[in-house]
Amino acid sequence: MSAVVVWSNPRSRYTMRRDRTAVETLGRPLEHSGKPLVVTSGTLVMPAGRETTEKDEPDAAGIAAFRIAGERACLGFAARGVRASVVRLAPTVHGPGDHGFIPMLIATARKTGVSACVGDGANRWPAVHRLDAAVLFRLALEKAPAGSVLHGVAESGVTLKSIAETIARGLDLPTVSLTPDEAASHFVSPFMAVAYGFDGPVSSSYTRELLGWSPTHPALLEDLEHGDYLVTPAP
Repeated sequence: MSAVVVWSNPRSRYTMRRDRTAVETLGRPLEHSGKPLVVTSGTLVMPAGRETTEKDEPDAAGIAAFRIAGERACLGFAARGVRASVVRLAPTVHGPGDHGFIPMLIATARKTGVSACVGDGANRWPAVHRLDAAVLFRLALEKAPAGSVLHGVAESGVTLKSIAETIARGLDLPTVSLTPDEAASHFVSPFMAVAYGFDGPVSSSYTRELLGWSPTHPALLEDLEHGDYLVTPAP
C-alpha cells in the first residue's frame, strides 16, 4: 500500500464511529512507512462568526462536530510514522456534475418558486472548484508534512444572499428572506436550514504557502451564472 485517501461524510454518531474506524483501519498498515494518508473533512467543523485558519481548533459543539473524530484519528498517525494530513473542503465544491449543497438549494428554489436565504443572507460560505480541490489532494499526497491540516478553499466567504440572488436571476424568481423557523420547513431539512444560515468564512493562506497551491478555476458565482447549474432540467 503506497498511499491512502479517505473520503467520507459522516452524518450521525453511528457513522462518526464508522468513519473513525475506517481511518484507523486504513492507516494502520502505513505505520512507520512515511507514506501519505489523506483524510477528507469539511470547513463546517470550524467555529462560526469569524474567519478561521488551519491553525484554529475545530468547534466541538458545532454543526459538523461529528467529523472531528475522523480528523483526530488521521492526525494521530503522524506520531506513528505516517505522513498524515487532513483536507477540510469548503461546503460547496462546485463544478460540472455537482450534487451537493448548491444543487439542493437550486432544487428548493424551483420547487417553492422563491430563492431564499436565512435572515439578511450576510452569512458567508467558503467555496472551491472541484478541479482546484483535485489539485490540492494531489499536492497533499505528494508533499504535505505529517500532521498538516489543509483548507480546500479558493474563496474564503461568499455571502448566501449573493448566492440566492444569482439563483433568482438565473431562474427568474424572487429572492426572499426567511426567519430560522421558516427556513426549517422551507429547506430540505432543519439541518440544511442551519447549514444555509451558517457563517463560516475560513482562510487557506497557510495551505497555499505550504504546498504552493493556487486555485485557477471559476469562482462560485461565475460558475452559477455560466455553468450547468441553472440549465432547465430535461422533462
